Amino acid sequence: MNKRLAGLTGVLLYALSPALWATDNQVAIASAHPLATESGLEILAQGGNAFDAAIAVSAALAVVEPYSSGIGGGGFYLLHRAEDGLETFIDARERAPLAATRNMYLDAHGEVIPRASMDGPLAAGIPGVPAGLAHLAENYGALPLAQSLAPAIRLAREGFSSDAYFQGMAQFRVDALRASPEAARLFLDAGAPPRPGKRIVQSDLADTLQQLAERGRDGFYAGDVAQRLIRGVRASGGIWSARDLSEYQVIEREPIRAEYRGMKVISAPPPSSGGVALAEMLNILADIDLRALDPAQRSHWIVEAMRRAYRDRAEYLGDPDFVQMPLARLLDPMYAAGLRAGIRGDKATPSTVLPIVGGAEGQGRDTTHFSILDAAGNRVAATLSVNYPFGSGFVVPGTGVLLNDEMDDFSAKPGVPNAYGLIGAEANAIAPGKRMLSSMTPSFLEYEDRIAIAGTPGGSRIITMMLLAALDFWAGADADGMVSRLRFHHQFLPDRVQYEDGVAGNRAADIAWLEAMRRLGHDMEPVQGGYGNMQVVVWNPTTGAMNAASDPRGIGKAEVRSLPAPEPGPQ
Repeated sequence: MNKRLAGLTGVLLYALSPALWATDNQVAIASAHPLATESGLEILAQGGNAFDAAIAVSAALAVVEPYSSGIGGGGFYLLHRAEDGLETFIDARERAPLAATRNMYLDAHGEVIPRASMDGPLAAGIPGVPAGLAHLAENYGALPLAQSLAPAIRLAREGFSSDAYFQGMAQFRVDALRASPEAARLFLDAGAPPRPGKRIVQSDLADTLQQLAERGRDGFYAGDVAQRLIRGVRASGGIWSARDLSEYQVIEREPIRAEYRGMKVISAPPPSSGGVALAEMLNILADIDLRALDPAQRSHWIVEAMRRAYRDRAEYLGDPDFVQMPLARLLDPMYAAGLRAGIRGDKATPSTVLPIVGGAEGQGRDTTHFSILDAAGNRVAATLSVNYPFGSGFVVPGTGVLLNDEMDDFSAKPGVPNAYGLIGAEANAIAPGKRMLSSMTPSFLEYEDRIAIAGTPGGSRIITMMLLAALDFWAGADADGMVSRLRFHHQFLPDRVQYEDGVAGNRAADIAWLEAMRRLGHDMEPVQGGYGNMQVVVWNPTTGAMNAASDPRGIGKAEVRSLPAPEPGPQ
C-alpha cells in the first residue's frame, strides 16, 4: 500500500450508509451497465487486479453500451498502483487523421457545414481504446489481455438483451444509424429503435476483439482488421490511412494535482480540460466558507467560479503536444485569488465582460465512466467516449467497430460552438495528428481517512458535476450522496445557469432558491430529465470500509464484493 495512505489516521466523518459497506479482501466496481460491472468482477475473481478489471469493463461497455463508448473511440485512465504509490494518467484519446485540415468542416464561404463533424466516418478520429487496453495489460495487469477480454467477447458473440435506455438512445440517433447499413443491421430493428428485450448480437465485433486478444495492439492497428477499417472508412468518405493506425500511440502523462481545504485532488491533465478547470474552480472557492452561506449565495459563488474556469478552458487549453498552455498560472492559487477578487457577492458577472466570442446550448448524453478498487488498494478511474450518442453512427463493415465523432470536439471555427455548446480558440483548432480537447474528468479525491474514485459522462457538464461532487465529498458525503445530488451548471457561454428541478431540496426551497438566484442576476434554465451518470467508489484505507454507488439517473450497477482469500505462497 502507498506509505502515505498507510500512515493516514482519523475517523470517518460521516455515518456509514446501509448500502454497500465491507472490509477484508473486498473489491468494488461502479459502472454504467450491470453486465460491465459483472465482467470486471469476474476478472477480479480470477486473480486479476484493478487494471485487468478495467480492461474487462471497458471492453464489455463497448459491447453493451455502444451509445457511450467503444473500441472505435477513446478515453482516459487514471491509475493508482498500491505497491509503490505510482499515479499516472493514460491518454488513449483519439487523434485527428493525418489528412485532416484546419478548415475541413467549413464551406466555401468559411461557415461550418452542419453535422459534417458529427455524422459519418469523416467525423471520426483515430481510436485509442484498443491501444489503451493493450497498454494496461502489458504494463499494469496481472493477467493476459486475452483473459481480460474474454467476458466482452462472450457478450458480443452470444448477445445481450436491449433495454428501454438503449431504445431511447437509438431513437435519438436513428437517422445517423439508418445512414450506415451495418449500424442499422446491428442496432435497429427493421429501421426502428429496438424494443426492450431484443437480442443484440455483434459477431464481427467479437472477431475484432478476438484479434486484439490474440495479437495485442497489432490485432487492431495492423493486419486484416486495420485493412478493413481503412477500406470501409475511405469508401464512405473518410480520410483514414494505414499510417494513421500504425502511428497511433497511447501517452502516459502526469496527473493534475490540487488541494482544497485539506482535500487532495488528482485529476485529468490536457488534452482533458477537466483537471485544470476543476482545480481552478476549487482554488477560486478555497477562501470562501461555503457552509456559512445560504443556498443561493453558495450557488452564486460556485456558478461564478464555473464561469471563469470555462472561460479559461475556451481560451487556453488544447493538446499539450501541439500548444503551449499557461498551466502553472491557471493552477496557481494566486491566480485564482485574482479571479475571486473580481466576483461580487451580490451580483452575477455578465460573461460578456470576460471577453471571448460565441456560445450556444449544450446537452450531455454521451460518454461513460467506471471506478474500480481492488483488494490490494489499486485504483482506476476511467472515462471513455465515442462523443455524441452512438458516435458518428457509422459501423465499419466486417469489423463491428462503431466509429466515434470526436472531431466535433475540436474548434472547427473559433467562437463557433460544438454539439455541447462549448466554444474554443486556436489552442483547440484542428491539426493533423492532434488530440482534441476533452471535458472528461476521472479523478481521485483524498480527504483524511476517505478516498473517492469518481467520474461521470455528461459532455460540457462533466467538470461542473465533478466540482459539486468534490465539494460534497469534502463536506462528508458518501458515494450514494455524491451520485444522487441534484446538479446545476454554468459554462461561460451561453450565459445561463442550467439546473435540475428540485436542486434546493423541496418545492418551497426550490422556488426561494430560484428567486434568489434571479435577484442576483442569473438567468436560470431548468434541465428536463436530469443529466449525468456518475460512478463512485469511496474507501477508508484505515478500516478497509468501502462504499460504491451508481448514479440513479442511469442503469448502472455498483457492487462491493468479497473475494476468496488468496492461496498462501511457498514458505
